Amino acid sequence: MPDMRFAPPNPLRIADRATGLNSVSVRSYNERLVLSLLLQNKSTTRLEIGERTGLSAQTVSVLVRSLEHEGLVALGAALKGRVGPPTVPIELNPEGAYSVGLSVGARQTDVVLIDFVGAVRFHKTFANPAITPGSNHTQFLETIRKAVALLPEKERLRLAGVGMALPHSASDGQDEEAYFIALQQEIEEQLGIAVFVQNDVTAAASGESMFGVGKSLTDYMFFYLGAKLHGRLILNHQIHNGNSPVSFDVGIAALERELARDGRSVDALWDRSGTWPDRDEIIQMWEARLVDEMLRSLAGVSQFVEFESVVLSSYAPYSVCEDICLNLEAACPSIKAIASNLKPSPKAVGAASLPFSSRFMVK
Repeated sequence: MPDMRFAPPNPLRIADRATGLNSVSVRSYNERLVLSLLLQNKSTTRLEIGERTGLSAQTVSVLVRSLEHEGLVALGAALKGRVGPPTVPIELNPEGAYSVGLSVGARQTDVVLIDFVGAVRFHKTFANPAITPGSNHTQFLETIRKAVALLPEKERLRLAGVGMALPHSASDGQDEEAYFIALQQEIEEQLGIAVFVQNDVTAAASGESMFGVGKSLTDYMFFYLGAKLHGRLILNHQIHNGNSPVSFDVGIAALERELARDGRSVDALWDRSGTWPDRDEIIQMWEARLVDEMLRSLAGVSQFVEFESVVLSSYAPYSVCEDICLNLEAACPSIKAIASNLKPSPKAVGAASLPFSSRFMVK
């Protein structure tokens, strides 16, 4: 899809000692180094920034003052009780930047507005319109306008962009391609907001890396449970999806078929209210098949790399993901399985992370 602006697949992490430059001409790059550290960690200090980047103490102080003046970072309460002067932590200012995330799922579209630390300020879900070339994008545009309108007028200047998380068929140039190219163009032309595009599962993994439980993990397997089950391998904080991303038909669509055959209502499976059917035998058997597929994926990957953690992300209720993680750990005690805490729509939050990684992190 060459005409669409693709975002980096994930934030590029600072190495144990990334090399910063002290020349005034590359100050923008150095500022990205500092912001990258803060997007990777809840807070940091001037000393830690210098140790991680190799920048001089004077350069770090100048960068921090500049970013504070621009409203991108804030100083926390001084940490006392240590040898020497109190250490002042540096944190991202939640109101320093905002981003809109748009995720087109199997049946529904989610739109969120997040602040600079990933807190959701707005969320709306609506049924997917007919995705055919030439159809209008009114509902998408109106929802984005409504999200942006929640910001005070001065803070709208801090909008980093719109991230679009698209299903694999769309991002791989299938029938929906023309529709989404037109949607991107309308957002940029009518709303004046830059749009960044990424595959939806990769976007969800990016959001997990920046705002979720994956923030503190270096190497892990990321699973996304949607209509199907999808996987991404995270190594040294980098997202790998291979040349041909594979999905497994053991996801929520498979559970829907099982419940429908039993004459059960399936509407609750697709809402965002957090209410699911009772965990009866059908759901337990589905969870067992899901865990079996995850184990097969882990066994295949483990032939080449070692990791100890698995992160399971989904719009499904946290309790459902937690049960699946417990079952996975019981079947494979060497693995620590963690349910994601990104809600209400991990893909939309992940989409919203794309403008941040593109504009504020090192490339």
